[in-house]
Formats: sequence, structure tokens, C-alpha cells
Amino acid sequence: MQLLNSASRHYSWGSRTMIPELIGEPKADRPLAELWYGAHPAAPSTVGEEPLNALIDAAPDTQLGQRVQADFGDRLPFLMKLLAAEEPLSLQAHPSKAQAEEGFARENEQGIDLSASNRNYKDDNHKPELIVALTEFYAMAGFRPLAQTRELFDALDCPDLARYQAMLVEGEDAESDNLRTLFTTWITIPSANRKQLINAIVDAAQKLLENLPADDWKAQVLRTIIDLDERYPDDVGVLGALLLNHIVLQPGEALFLAAGKLHAYVHGMGVEIMANSDNVLRGGLTPKFVDVPELVKVLDYVAIKDPRIHTQTGTSARVENGTCRAYPVPVDDFRLDCLELEANGTAAVAHDGPLVLLNTAGETELTSGENTETLRPGQAVWVPASDGEVTVNATAKSQLFIARA
Repeated sequence: MQLLNSASRHYSWGSRTMIPELIGEPKADRPLAELWYGAHPAAPSTVGEEPLNALIDAAPDTQLGQRVQADFGDRLPFLMKLLAAEEPLSLQAHPSKAQAEEGFARENEQGIDLSASNRNYKDDNHKPELIVALTEFYAMAGFRPLAQTRELFDALDCPDLARYQAMLVEGEDAESDNLRTLFTTWITIPSANRKQLINAIVDAAQKLLENLPADDWKAQVLRTIIDLDERYPDDVGVLGALLLNHIVLQPGEALFLAAGKLHAYVHGMGVEIMANSDNVLRGGLTPKFVDVPELVKVLDYVAIKDPRIHTQTGTSARVENGTCRAYPVPVDDFRLDCLELEANGTAAVAHDGPLVLLNTAGETELTSGENTETLRPGQAVWVPASDGEVTVNATAKSQLFIARA
């Protein structure tokens, strides 16, 4: 077990204050969007001075263990992050495993450099992801059921929108086809027509908001649509955002996004874990490269009623004077548990594969074999598969996330 030094990612949507306040540092001089705890070659964490991916490459059997190697080869299957969004992220989706393998090979054959701005596929892996809120966290996640979208469109009473409402025929069997038809129509209409449509929707939204209760779900959506249009005038992402679930997570709540689910995080800080990938297909709300045809290829148009996931009692740690919550997901690449200990609480974490343990509140002392590390918020340890059980002692009320495959 050794300290794992995170890799910082500075994106324009990040926050100068959220992560610095968590880790006890002054306000950053530029937006700090993410801290990466993992072995992705684009930004590997380090153990001492050695990149984690190089450490794993040198001894995959001891670092990953037999089970993880058998399932995932010589690559750490997950990537954990601290994410802090001051502004909305791009409207995006991630590919399936088969789509990623095909896209990665295709762009390699085309000679597109891995660091090129127009590169879609940075690796050959899928990217299902889970995010657990540390603060109130606002996200747009997955197409909402069409019954709600019809309700929203009817309330807007916008003549420019009426012709597109006709695409939303009744019947659950037609829901995915309806969404596919409407979304692909919107992202391919001429820019002048798109501008007219968005302006009309925003005008109708402003009028409707004058009479909607503040806690009406439609009010939250419309306020966001207006804000997005101010940030990205006439952007096709504004239309896409009109079709998505708008969700506010409270600390400890989580949502899961499978491959192909359109989404954009809007504001807040959380712990994110995903398959070990950096593949993103963008459709708007960003100055970065947007590839609409490729996005359309990977999108899943099945509506989601609610992308939140319900926690279960965690079984990865034996706990005294605290709790362990698990966030179950339908993929094998990662598991995430949240360990919350009262002062002087303890836990024992057994494992047969690698672990990343990330402290997000309080102070914890971790021991494995003869190694002991004290973690403060934002600090993490790497625990190879060959190391023994990890004992956690909380010197104050603490929160620790446990990532494993």
C-alpha cells in the first residue's frame, strides 16, 4: 500500500474553489475540473515518481491479481475521479465496448494523433460511469419518458415547436423511435432554422416561468434551458437538453449512466468512477470538438425514468462504529463503496484485487502489513492485489470511498 498522487485536469467548466476547499488549499488560479486516481495513460496517477500504469505494466500479476487479470488482462479496469463542475459540461455520450474498439482502430488507421483535438476515441474501452454527489449535484441524464416531454411541450405552447411535437406519437413501443427521429432531426436542421426554434422556445419558457411554481419540475428544466442558451447561444445542445431528465442529487445520492446515454453534468462536486476510458462523443454545449454523426451512432434512445441508483449495505468492509454503503451497478469493471466512520471508528477491507481508497472527509489512518498512511481529504492510496487486508482507523468523523473491480 502506497500513497497515490492524483493527476489534475484543468477544463474550462471546472471550479476554482470546490476541490481546493475540499483538500484545504487556497482558491486555484484556474478552473480545476478533475483529479484522476487511476492508470489511464492520458493522465496516470503516480506512486512516488512512477506512473501507476508503468507500475502495473512491470508486475501485473502482483498489482492486479489473478482474478482481475483473467477478466481484464494487464490493465486496471477502472478510473476514479473527483469532479467539480462550476459550469455545465458538454452534451455527451460514451461508446459501448464494441463501438470503442471499432472507433479506436478506425481513427488509428486514419492516422489521427491520440492528442489531436478532433480525436474521438482515445482508447478501445467502453465508459459506463457512476457519480456519487459530495455536494448538491445537478445533472441532465438520459432521455426522459416521452409522456413528460409531451407535458413540457404542451405547457410551452410554442407554435415553432408544434411541428416537432407531431413526431411524438402515442405508445410505449414507439418511444425510442420517436426520440431518435426528433433528436436526429433537431441536430441536423439548418443553423438559421435552429436559431429561430431555440429563440422561440426560450421566449415561451420565459413567459411560462412567470406562472409556474418554483418547485414545478418544468420550472427547473426551463431555467436551465434559458441559462444554457445564454452560455451557448443557438447551440444544438440547448435542444438536446430539453429532452433529458434533469436531476438534483443530494450528498450521498448517485446516478449511473450506461454506454450511449446522453448526458451533461451541470453543477456540483462528486466522486466519479468509470471503466478505464477517456472516450467522449460530444454533441454541443462546448468549445471542444463536436462530432454529431459519431454521437448519433453511439446513442441509446431508450428513455430512462430515473437514472438514480439505490444504495445497499456494503459487504466490502467489516465496520465498527460506522457504515458501509454500496452502489450496485450492472457492469463488472468497477465497484464503489462509501465508508463513513465516526471518530475512533474502524473498518477492515479484504480484497483479492487492486484497491483505490480515497478520503473525502475527516482523517483516516490506513494500515496494510507494515505500511501505514494517514489520509486527509483528496488523498488516496493504491493497494496492490498482493497486499493484505487494509485496516482503517478514523481519527475524526470521516468518509472514505473504496474502488475495486
